[in-house]
Amino acid sequence: MAENEWLNKDFYKVLGVSKDATTDEIKKAYRKLARKYHPDVNKTKEAEEKFKDISEAYDVLSNKDERQKYDAIRQFGMGGARFAGGSGAGGFDASGFSDIFGSMFGGGAPGGSRVRFQTSGGGQPNLNDIFSMFGGGADAQSGAPYGGGYGAGYEEPAQPEHGEDRNSKITLTFRQAVKGVTVSLSADGRKFKTHIPAGVKDGQKIRLSGKGKPGRNGGAPGDMYLQISVTEDPRFSMRGHDLVMNLPVTVGEAVAGGKVETTDIDGNTVSFKIPAGSSSGAEVKVAGHGVHSGNQTGDLIGRVEIHVPAKPSMSAKHAAKKFDEAAGAYLQR
Repeated sequence: MAENEWLNKDFYKVLGVSKDATTDEIKKAYRKLARKYHPDVNKTKEAEEKFKDISEAYDVLSNKDERQKYDAIRQFGMGGARFAGGSGAGGFDASGFSDIFGSMFGGGAPGGSRVRFQTSGGGQPNLNDIFSMFGGGADAQSGAPYGGGYGAGYEEPAQPEHGEDRNSKITLTFRQAVKGVTVSLSADGRKFKTHIPAGVKDGQKIRLSGKGKPGRNGGAPGDMYLQISVTEDPRFSMRGHDLVMNLPVTVGEAVAGGKVETTDIDGNTVSFKIPAGSSSGAEVKVAGHGVHSGNQTGDLIGRVEIHVPAKPSMSAKHAAKKFDEAAGAYLQR
């Protein structure tokens, strides 16, 4: 996330901790909130947004360097420094900013307790000029790149550049794809978790905002595009939000109709109602046992398959002939 967005975000308030909270206190607060608002536990849209804010706050405050930079920028934004016009040319008086320089540069502002930022037009410096100092952009006293002497003049700061996107892959079981799952990923040596929504399909790509390569000169990071591979299941397949399975039935069940019991993807017993006169390929359903995604819930579809014994007895053969005689000419080849 770009640092200049931090001015509007109070991460301590998001986690409910004080500004001098220890790392353990921050971690404890994050875990408590994550258990309450995690998408696997709380399915509301508000909880999903809350969980994103909590994760963002934890990512910054749990990292020593990021937290130090965040505190410095927040202090600046709340009045820790002031603008003042100098004699001749405009400038930025950072005499009240010494505690920030003390944390960022290890002991006060470079060159003494009073720091000025020169501007070429005599106006107020841009926030990006200030932020560039935190990343090694300009010498605080001269306004020139580090190494330039006093009065070397102001150099226009580099423009923010958006970070590059990155691609990654992950393989899910069929059940994980149906139910949704939270997975652990890593980028640039840092691990993070993300939730894969229910009903994701094989070959689908999911965009993870801000998880790409870092931006430059204060630019926003790129995105990560996560390509999903889903392993096949021997019994089920997905069709939209529906789950489809083959449903073996006997000749008698297909002809006379009846109820056929089987299990759904969770192993729960479900009962299909087979209409009399069903042929192979006919579809029957049990409502609400498909994919649950947002406000949509699919069904479990049973595709009728009429099975006959591999080695029918003489009585079964005789009964089959009698059935054909009783049924009459109903089959067209």
